[in-house]
Amino acid sequence: MADFRKESDLLGEREVPATAYYGVQTLRAMENFHISGRLLSEYPNFIKGLAITKIGAAVGNLATGMINKEQHDAIIWACEQLLEGKYHDQFPIDMIQGGAGTSTNMNANEVIANLALEHMGKARAEYKIVSPNDHVNGSQSTNDAYPCAIHMGMYLEHLELVPHINALIASLEAKAEEFKNIVKMGRTQLQDAVPMTLGQTFGGFAASLKGDLKVLEAAAEEWLTVNMGATAIGTGICSKPGYSAKCIEGLRAKTGWDIKLAENLIEATSATAPYVQYSSVLRRFCLRINKICNDLRLMGSGPRCGLGELRLPERQPGSSIMPGKVNPVIPEVMNQVAYKIIGNDLTVAWAADNGQLELNVMEPVIAYSLFESVHLLMNGVDTLRTLCIDGIQANVERCAELVNGSIGIVTNLNPVIGYKASTKIAREATLTGRGVAEIALEQGVVTKEELDIILSPENMIEPVDMPAKIGRK
Repeated sequence: MADFRKESDLLGEREVPATAYYGVQTLRAMENFHISGRLLSEYPNFIKGLAITKIGAAVGNLATGMINKEQHDAIIWACEQLLEGKYHDQFPIDMIQGGAGTSTNMNANEVIANLALEHMGKARAEYKIVSPNDHVNGSQSTNDAYPCAIHMGMYLEHLELVPHINALIASLEAKAEEFKNIVKMGRTQLQDAVPMTLGQTFGGFAASLKGDLKVLEAAAEEWLTVNMGATAIGTGICSKPGYSAKCIEGLRAKTGWDIKLAENLIEATSATAPYVQYSSVLRRFCLRINKICNDLRLMGSGPRCGLGELRLPERQPGSSIMPGKVNPVIPEVMNQVAYKIIGNDLTVAWAADNGQLELNVMEPVIAYSLFESVHLLMNGVDTLRTLCIDGIQANVERCAELVNGSIGIVTNLNPVIGYKASTKIAREATLTGRGVAEIALEQGVVTKEELDIILSPENMIEPVDMPAKIGRK
């Protein structure tokens, strides 16, 4: 068997490895684009998105007479192989490429055509029987097939991401329950504020991520609106009447998703709103998780000269020169994951901003950024959950020490003795270093029995009618 086969395109004839399912246009992309070092083969859901897109197209093309039943069946079989995770090594092109995704679309068309031919008992590159352009890409342009594949692939990514986020939320909620009776000092502007429970802190973390997940779910619904049948610029040139509707039926039947055709194909072909929206919510989520990680690092600072309210799991020695030092490496790495995703969002925004007229040619870097962001986030939240959150311990004694020594507890005296009297106690405590309780009793503004009620943990962490509680009107 020869080592190469000859294929030709607009630019002439080339030799393609005989064992390859890809063809000449993929070969040219391999030669032209050595950019990110990240290959399409590393993003299985993108390849599956391409396969889903081509299944929908084959259904539409059969219904409108663009391909025959034998071609349809062979193309569908080839796409199913890709959906099963097979032949992904046949997508060896860089994720960042010129040409608005044409290289990716043709890579898929060539692989599917040659798999279909082999399934039919034909030789690879017998394109008169099943052509990458005329049959696999029938009624399509890269300008509708490529964005549809991104949408389908990103929806698959989203469905994989959600359980990872939910697992992190569940871990935070478990800590909220575990720490519900541990009182700590709340802080505003890095200054002592009022008491709260450590459980309330973790409950707030969980609630914040729950809220962002709802927004992310809403943004993901936009992936289910596609522009199939738009072809080059949205006019539908080279497709047959009724193709779009049949293609959408094929997509819905294959996935079970509520996929819809865009209302205006001209607008949808140049639009990048779904990319921008989903990426911006990923950024929002990362800003939130950054806040959580920064708080964990602050509350775990020490072990003796910091806040020391939390004991973060010890994962590795923290210094090559300072013996005994252990760093909060897991929150730190999650921070860095978040920074990269936030940077990717800026890339998406700039790429979306720089598409001109009827097409945004920057979609390859948008796709690369989005797929990378979701991949990083899944790994990041899993690492944060399993190597940090699940193993966090509360330093109960330190929490109590800080609450008892805080001036912030004077706030709970405010409803009983008034702001001015409370301020006087707080000022004296600050200047002398004495305790709030000691000064309040010395000044005779409350009795010992009243003070015990006022400063009891359960009365400092939720709304209480304090005068009524201690029997004052």
